[in-house]
Amino acid sequence: MCAVDAVAVDAVVLDTDGVLLATAARHAAAWKETFDGCLSRWNAPAERPRPFDAVREYRDLVDGRSRTDGVRAFLAARRIHLPPGAPGDPPGCGTVQAVAARKEQIFSEMVRSEGVVVFADVRPALQRLREMGIACAAVSASRHARSLLESAGLVRFLDAVVDGRDADALTLPGKPAPALFLEAADRLGTGPERAAVVEDALVGVEAGRRGRFRLVVGIDRDGDRRTAAALHARGAHLVLPDLAALPAALEGGRP
Repeated sequence: MCAVDAVAVDAVVLDTDGVLLATAARHAAAWKETFDGCLSRWNAPAERPRPFDAVREYRDLVDGRSRTDGVRAFLAARRIHLPPGAPGDPPGCGTVQAVAARKEQIFSEMVRSEGVVVFADVRPALQRLREMGIACAAVSASRHARSLLESAGLVRFLDAVVDGRDADALTLPGKPAPALFLEAADRLGTGPERAAVVEDALVGVEAGRRGRFRLVVGIDRDGDRRTAAALHARGAHLVLPDLAALPAALEGGRP
């Protein structure tokens, strides 16, 4: 954790996966199953494909991005070329859209079978922020985010939700562009100069800094020094182990 002076903000925009919901590990597992099942088809028959790294490649290439952007980033890193395809492509390995649909299918099956888990620190932190008069919004590139937040009982703590469906409807570019965060701040009735962003993904932290938010908070739930260093390098003003310390970090800045 890196200490900063308490700052005054009117609103907090929080990422969903990995910050509010314990779904990041499932996303990583779904991406691994998606890519590993396709790599043998993308590589020459004599080659033994290197499996998807569910830690490093997930963090660096797909975490926080939309499905199609994540597929493109992974393919570019592996120097694999696929046609873009169309949004209606069925799950498969032949196009970018088909691979994205494959990941969607795998993740949806995981959620149906395993349910949704909320981090223990989330509800108390959101309740305290509400008591402090700080408006809160949840943001996600996932089209599942709103329904997952509703099933987890977190919507009552939130003043706005901006998810992948909103991004599609408004044609908002994905992270590291700050458009999702700026849309959420606007719905909360404030600008980035009076708002904080809370993110666990590197591209999300970068998006917060690009959007010139008053405070960008990185969340490192695993206590990994390399992750914390990477979050700082991408622009986090502050790195916390969870949400429990967030209200205290903001409280001294309240009038």
